[in-house]
Amino acid sequence: MSDGFSLDLRTAEEEIDVEGYDGQVVLGVLDGSTPGEEWLEEVNAGKVLFLDIVGDLNELAAEFAPEVKESGGKLMRFRGFLVVVPPGVDLDTSRL
Repeated sequence: MSDGFSLDLRTAEEEIDVEGYDGQVVLGVLDGSTPGEEWLEEVNAGKVLFLDIVGDLNELAAEFAPEVKESGGKLMRFRGFLVVVPPGVDLDTSRL
């Protein structure tokens, strides 16, 4: 085997530079107990939300969904969950 290529997987993550997205995913429950403003702050901070829906989705997301859409973010219901991504993060649904 050649000694010409060396890859240190322990530091690979530090070497990857992705601007504007820190890779955080927030898992939570969308049941009305968390104010919509808090969910919006998370999305505005560049985080992806993966929320278990407990109740009526339209009522529960009404406080933050319009602002997410207006800013260029995306929302999608997947099974019993709401996936919310900030602007600049692709939501690939091609395998569904």
